[in-house]
Amino acid sequence: MIIVVGMAFEARIAAGGGVSVICSGDGRNLAEALTRTIADACAGPNGCRGIVSFGVAGGLAPGLKPGTCVVGSAILSDTLSLTTDVDWSRKLLLALPEAVHGPILGVGAPVAHPDAKRALYVKTGAVAVDMESHVVALASAEFGVPMVAIRVITDPALRALPQSAVAAIRANGTTDIAAMLRSVMRCPRDLPALVQTALDAWAARAMLLRGRRVLSPALVGSDSSGLSST
Repeated sequence: MIIVVGMAFEARIAAGGGVSVICSGDGRNLAEALTRTIADACAGPNGCRGIVSFGVAGGLAPGLKPGTCVVGSAILSDTLSLTTDVDWSRKLLLALPEAVHGPILGVGAPVAHPDAKRALYVKTGAVAVDMESHVVALASAEFGVPMVAIRVITDPALRALPQSAVAAIRANGTTDIAAMLRSVMRCPRDLPALVQTALDAWAARAMLLRGRRVLSPALVGSDSSGLSST
């Protein structure tokens, strides 16, 4: 099983036996790394059982609180709409009964402002947004491999993601504390929002740990949903 994440702390949570973890960081090399990893897995004795888009996400649907788990029903982007594996998603929803089942939007850059989140929700109907799921869905369709998405809300729809938090993320997905402090010194008004973002991330981390525990190669859906693109 292949698990794709965007940040280093998500990769640490995702790691485990029988799993290959790809941390996309800023996403520039994700498609290439994922294609290579899937091809290598498919060529191996056990094949590629499935791919998971895993980690935190921004909220688009009003009312989704930090720590809310979203199991993707479909993955959307500007150019595609791909259905996730129905059987595998059903198993995850049974294991995580409090999770929300809905479409997830994949984008190429962080969506930080509530107005931008609201516009994307109205336009697409997606309940959450991240920077990896659309790449994962496209690769899974190309290789005919089952795919699901488990994402946990950090910044809800009505809350802005502070620039200091965005500036602190390195290209490899790790956090640059020095860059964060410099950003806060330039814009002290970011500090309360940054503290709130840290609290939201802690709530999301706890749910990610729960989500990871229910992920197992044995739960990969055998009844593929038939991925389709538009």
